[in-house]
Amino acid sequence: MSLYDSLLETAKKAGLRRTKALEAILTCFTECNRPMTLSEIISCGHLAEKCDKATVFRLLQRLSSKGMIRRLGLHERAAYFTLLVPGQHRDYLICTDCGSIEAIEAPCPVHKLEEEIRNKTGYANLYHELEFFGSCPKCH
Repeated sequence: MSLYDSLLETAKKAGLRRTKALEAILTCFTECNRPMTLSEIISCGHLAEKCDKATVFRLLQRLSSKGMIRRLGLHERAAYFTLLVPGQHRDYLICTDCGSIEAIEAPCPVHKLEEEIRNKTGYANLYHELEFFGSCPKCH
């Protein structure tokens, strides 16, 4: 099963209707494979003329509430959205000057701690989101 088909199945199980907008957003995320702003998502060729900005934003909110996407970034800047793929984990570096976001290409240091916390507390479905903030090389 492709990632796209898997995401459609997850959306269906989460109670989301299969619409052209949902299909277009999932296609955009699977093809781009990087965090994107609302403007970038809307200008994606798959969404062009299918729905307005408010519809896309509401759908992103629903996908976020269902744990399918994650909102990244600084609150005073444009939000970035990234796909959450089961079995894949990404942590991010965020520039506090220009707002750029990039995935960290290194093993996550928190997985062992997460497992220890799960074992000690009995929490189920435990997860974490890790973001590092600083000045990128271009801004520094």
